[in-house]
Amino acid sequence: MKHALSVTREQDFAAWYQAVISEADLAEESGVRGCMVIRPWGYGIWERIQKLLDERIKQTGHENCYFPLFIPLSYFEKEAEHVDGFAKEMAVVTHHRLIQKDGRMVPDPEAKLEEPLVVRPTSETVIGAAFSRWVQSWRDLPVLINQWANVVRWEMRTRMFLRTSEFLWQEGHTAHASVDEAVEETMKMLEVYRSFAEECVALPVVAGEKPENERFPGAVATYSIEAMMQDGKALQAGTSHFLGTTFSSAQNIRFQNAEGQQELAQTTSWGMSTRMIGGLIMVHGDDDGLRVPPRVAPYQIVVVPMLRDTDEDAAILDYCTDLVTQLNALDVFREPVRAILDKRPAKATNKRWGWVKKGAPIVIEVGGRDVAGGNVSVLRRDRLYREDGKLDSAIIPKDVFLNQATGVLEGIQATLFAEAESRLLGNIDKSITELDALKAYFDASSKPGWALVQWSRPTGAELDKVVQWLKAEKLTLRNVPLAAEAADGACIFTGAPAVERVLVGRSY
Repeated sequence: MKHALSVTREQDFAAWYQAVISEADLAEESGVRGCMVIRPWGYGIWERIQKLLDERIKQTGHENCYFPLFIPLSYFEKEAEHVDGFAKEMAVVTHHRLIQKDGRMVPDPEAKLEEPLVVRPTSETVIGAAFSRWVQSWRDLPVLINQWANVVRWEMRTRMFLRTSEFLWQEGHTAHASVDEAVEETMKMLEVYRSFAEECVALPVVAGEKPENERFPGAVATYSIEAMMQDGKALQAGTSHFLGTTFSSAQNIRFQNAEGQQELAQTTSWGMSTRMIGGLIMVHGDDDGLRVPPRVAPYQIVVVPMLRDTDEDAAILDYCTDLVTQLNALDVFREPVRAILDKRPAKATNKRWGWVKKGAPIVIEVGGRDVAGGNVSVLRRDRLYREDGKLDSAIIPKDVFLNQATGVLEGIQATLFAEAESRLLGNIDKSITELDALKAYFDASSKPGWALVQWSRPTGAELDKVVQWLKAEKLTLRNVPLAAEAADGACIFTGAPAVERVLVGRSY
């Protein structure tokens, strides 16, 4: 069986990942280290993610807004833990003008800013400053906002979609009158992320609380959804943070309560980024390229006319145009079907394989014989080959396919999720109770998955010792699953009585 990509997942997973991005026309290098050009197909997937997630965010009562890209450095200095957490990743603007000197453009010494500006790595500080102006009374609460924006974190080791110096995301920020309300908000948005990832991106995840060493800088508690890639590594696909009064204290977000007393607001923040596309690639891709779940595919059905510069071509195009019109009149997942006619002047086989590599859920080819017989040739991206290794292209009467199309799309969505869920559930080892066994588990295979082990929630120097051991083994603590079994033994790291179970794995 010959595959469309030059490298397979088994041969070199990292090279395969880059090949998918290139061959599927998702993104390319930009000329600036760590920054990428997101091409139309890749950005189309992001637009679908944005649309579907934005609907869910608004359904929970949040409103969209926008805050500046540049944030005064003094805003970060007000919250020491936060600025320390991002200090090594901040891009800083110090001048507002360039001049020519010795044939080069250099910052004008006379144009130095009075205060340096940080290019937004996240917006807690600048949004907190706005909240301090907006919130005066308990009647002003809660404040529930979200913004879609780009952020910059100066990464040392970059990889497209997974870890880039600039990336796109949404970040939600809220302020509340009580701890209970803020915690409820934190968990509500974690569930929004979990359900969105599973229902829309077909990405099964484990939702849970991050250990202390993995918390967002300045947070009281951080929660995440963790997805398992095909190489067994974990990808943090979304986070939700309970910030308590950390930022409200630094930014003076105070309100007068119903009894007339001054209180600090309780705040939260939460975000999901273009990293989700990297997860989609590594969870659903195969050796022929990308496979895009229908709910986030820019086009769900691509119709490819097989033109041969003959008198039949006009009839084939008319047939295909009518087919696309009828498909777009159908509804699936409570939306109109997204079908497109590919009329580009290229060989039909080249166009077919181009769409296979892009991961279009259904590719339909139509030639003269199909028109004469009233048929279509249907290729499903979730099951590309028959058992004999040949393409599983089915010739179906057009009217039959029109009746089946929405069911097929729903089936592809379900199939991709089921495959990924089986991989996730089948590769979490819950039996390991000793450090030697944990080390052996991750040393034994290139794709070991994760381990769920007993955990005593160590802090301080004891936690530091655990983190150093994990770092030496290139392992990380992922999260404490909300739905994990109760602890019933000794912590694998400290020997102290366990209070919960924590996921351990290699990660991106």
